[in-house]
Amino acid sequence: MSSVFSRRAILAGAVAVFGSSIAAAEDNDLVSRVGRTLKRLDAPPPDPPKVFPSLPIATEGQYFNPTLLPPPESPVDFPVPRVSPSIIPIRYRAQMVEFTGPELPGSVVVDPENRFLYHVFAYGEARRYGVGVGRAGFAWSGDAVVGMKRRWPRWVPRRQMVDRDPNAKRWVNGQPGGPENPLGARALYLFADCKDTLYRIHGTNEPRSIGKAVSSGCMRMLNEDVAELFDVVDVGTKVIVRGAGETDAAG
Repeated sequence: MSSVFSRRAILAGAVAVFGSSIAAAEDNDLVSRVGRTLKRLDAPPPDPPKVFPSLPIATEGQYFNPTLLPPPESPVDFPVPRVSPSIIPIRYRAQMVEFTGPELPGSVVVDPENRFLYHVFAYGEARRYGVGVGRAGFAWSGDAVVGMKRRWPRWVPRRQMVDRDPNAKRWVNGQPGGPENPLGARALYLFADCKDTLYRIHGTNEPRSIGKAVSSGCMRMLNEDVAELFDVVDVGTKVIVRGAGETDAAG
């Protein structure tokens, strides 16, 4: 308030000092400008912007309030459970296989049609894992890189999931990482052209979904399998997700 009074005093003094010269020169424009300035000083401050902290904020097309997000990783590194082999068909269990694809050693190759993920060890050889893939209409294919890795990651559902899924709406501001989290024990985040594709290779708390098309586009693995992959795949690793009709490259 004192600053307002001081500015008013300066402006009023200017009018007093230069009043005669202004009148003599009939400089009505200067008088008008001084009057408008004084009027602005008397005006009440504008209302502060309205904030609705209870509503999710749209960030890059998504729904969530950044101030409410849980940590990117759980502060607890839970033990990674192993699943009884009896509930996983033999073909979807982790195993070394012949690999005839053209991808370079070190690459990760996802074959959604056959529900396999390959980590290429060397020319002609790969570690193969069973995966669950996207349902019809939610599948994604293309080239990407591992842009980020997380242990027991939080889950922030995409906008489309929030719109259609009551459970996703419950976790609109993110579900903390842990055994109940649908991303499971580990997650590899796929980036393309330096942007997050919003697709992941991650674990699952539903092991019976391996070998099926059940997800919203991400590639899910057994927690024990994604933990193994997590330890041998670096950020920057190339990931190829094959499109429909591309052949299986394993013998």
